[in-house]
Amino acid sequence: MALRIGKFAALLSGSYTSAFSSQGFNKLNVRTIFVSRPMPNNFSNQHPDAGAKTDDQEFQKWCNGGGKYHKSAHIDPTAQIEIGAVVHSESVVGANVCIGSGTIVGPAVTIGQSTRTGYNVVFSNCSIGDFCVIHHGVAIGQDGFGFFVDEQGIMVKKPQTLKARIGNHVEIGANSCIDRGSFLIRFQMKSICVLHLQIGHNVEIGKGCMLCGQVGIAGSVTMGDYVTLGGRVSIRDHVCIASKVRLAANSCVTKNISEAGDYGGFPAMPIHEWRKQVVSVRQISKEFWHHKKT
Repeated sequence: MALRIGKFAALLSGSYTSAFSSQGFNKLNVRTIFVSRPMPNNFSNQHPDAGAKTDDQEFQKWCNGGGKYHKSAHIDPTAQIEIGAVVHSESVVGANVCIGSGTIVGPAVTIGQSTRTGYNVVFSNCSIGDFCVIHHGVAIGQDGFGFFVDEQGIMVKKPQTLKARIGNHVEIGANSCIDRGSFLIRFQMKSICVLHLQIGHNVEIGKGCMLCGQVGIAGSVTMGDYVTLGGRVSIRDHVCIASKVRLAANSCVTKNISEAGDYGGFPAMPIHEWRKQVVSVRQISKEFWHHKKT
């Protein structure tokens, strides 16, 4: 089919010099495009992108910044939507909000007043409070990790139907991911998240918390107020952490922490116990190698 189209185009242009030789194509001085699939014969007057154009007509250019918004979205006149950003249907954008280029605000998302987003942020199935700072590449509201095995032994995806809720005065660092779940994820007021986080579904984080780089929180974790997680801290699922707990970097929480204080190690324990263990391991290691040399 592609060969016939090529020959036909060449004949029309008058530049078809020699088509075949005993060795196949010898010369073909033709400017043509070979099509690798059959072309349909049922041509009609309807443009193939008519449906897409109808959808595009639902979106309009925002006057402040040049981004696009759906006509059913509710956007405060003082909001700024930069070029390349898109606000989808039934979303609400508050006063003095700044939405960076490439950001996608999904359907029915709410963004509170004076919140600022970086570039390429994705909001879906979530609500964002007032005076928040969302840095570049953050994704909020996508499905969490939820699967179960049914009676037939088949792995089935657990429905993730609720929203992630981010409170007021929350700062979320670049490339962080916050999932929604079958329950909700909630960040209270004045929580600060730094870089590269993974926060699972059904997580609840209290006010005044600070989460540093590469922290990983599994599903259904509950954290109190003013909790601090050092870099690369990991927390297993269904764990409760009391208020005013501080976890050293690289710690791993495997069970509930019910008392305020400093913790560290794997599994996480009171910091003074962890330090004693570190010293003991070093002493044992030194003695072992000393006896081995002698």
